[in-house]
Amino acid sequence: MSDLHELTALETADVVRRGEASVLDVVDHALARAETVGARLGAFAVVTPERAREAARALDVAGPGSGGPLQPLRGVPLAIKDLSATAGVRTGRGSVVHRDRVPEVDDDLVGLLRDAGTVSIGKTAVPEFGLPCYTEPADAPPALTPWDLSRSAGGSSGGAAAAVASGVLPVAQGSDGGGSIRIPASVCGLVGLKTTRGRVPAGPAGGDPAGLSVPGPLARTVADAAALLDALCGGRTWPGEPLVPPGPPDGGYLRALGRPGPRRRIGVCTSVPYGDLTGVLGPEWTGASVDPVCAAAAEDTARVLESLGHVVEPVEIRLPDEVVGAFLTLWATLALGDPVSPDDEVRLQPLTRLLRTRGRAVSGIGALGALQTVQVATRRMVAARAGLDAVLTPSVALPPRPVGWFSADGPETDFARQVAFTPWTAIANMTGEPALGLPTGWPTVDGVTLPVGVTLRGRRGEEDVLLGLGAEVEAAVPWAHRRPPVW
Repeated sequence: MSDLHELTALETADVVRRGEASVLDVVDHALARAETVGARLGAFAVVTPERAREAARALDVAGPGSGGPLQPLRGVPLAIKDLSATAGVRTGRGSVVHRDRVPEVDDDLVGLLRDAGTVSIGKTAVPEFGLPCYTEPADAPPALTPWDLSRSAGGSSGGAAAAVASGVLPVAQGSDGGGSIRIPASVCGLVGLKTTRGRVPAGPAGGDPAGLSVPGPLARTVADAAALLDALCGGRTWPGEPLVPPGPPDGGYLRALGRPGPRRRIGVCTSVPYGDLTGVLGPEWTGASVDPVCAAAAEDTARVLESLGHVVEPVEIRLPDEVVGAFLTLWATLALGDPVSPDDEVRLQPLTRLLRTRGRAVSGIGALGALQTVQVATRRMVAARAGLDAVLTPSVALPPRPVGWFSADGPETDFARQVAFTPWTAIANMTGEPALGLPTGWPTVDGVTLPVGVTLRGRRGEEDVLLGLGAEVEAAVPWAHRRPPVW
């Protein structure tokens, strides 16, 4: 079948289940596109054709009915973000200093995806240590959005988003510590879900100690995202996690999409949630503003939700300087999480070196104080929106950025531009709440149609509510039929 890449993940699994294509057929098709389309977009750090074909053959030998009703993604090809350890596969974490690192043990999510019957074809590209919101590693091509090859695919799940948006893969695993799923989803025209803290297991090594980063799905449809979430969490809670949210809905997230939900109360905000951050970021801070096309995407989505019977009302979101500063302090200390020998520090990219230098300047008391500030702010923010089922904002403040735009004027300016580009995304990482990115905006910018996403941030443990809202919006203003120039 020459058009397998046109299928959603669930459609792909159905084709395999009915025997119209083998798992090997599907995997070979994805591998061929990874070598052509994926390479053009800088989507992959590593492609593993032998391993993928071996796994596909094993599934074919077992037969299409062997997965049972709990494997709706059986036979679906995907890839693992290059921040997640995969046993026996080079996991370089976007850095030249880890280029030859090969883990001996899988991260838990890798095993869960395998148990769900999916087949990984490799590792998707990431920026160094997953720190920036764009994917431009030092020793590999940048990850590009297939909608305009002069523009970035975002980060840190940029390679994953490029692979899914271009039809190389129907779905991919991402992770999100400050917007790293929702940012690429916005600039590549995808659905991206930042999960509730503790929803997906972070073992065996454990996630970041601040609890900012969590795994989640990237997909072209809400249903595919729900199915991949079921696979990522194994349909259960994980008591060993430091924070355990309420369990998944009966039957899982995909099945819950078919149940009618109550009308919801939704707040909408399109203004930047902070003011002058010169005191936090220094003279490189030149302010932040929301491009009209990004604001319009959120306003249009609000009208769609209202037309569906939901109550939509304006809300104000404000992040005091000390809260922004606390988050950035935690980000700098987390930049030290990757061990690097003193001799290799000079080989790191300028932004990474800047953040690690800032991290070393933070005392233990300073790190604890930053964490406490974030926790206090979380209580305040969650209490303030207690009557709302979700809060709607643009995903980012600007349309997709040109490659090199962030880093063109030095690491300090680079970091300030990232903060201006992503005013709202870190809120969900601080609070631990789920947040769903939807590709509802398709403006023409500089003569090119570009995706502009919106985000619904929900209550802890209520991914099902967000996915239900997302499915309603998708039915009202579909996007899965859209194809980028690179497809």
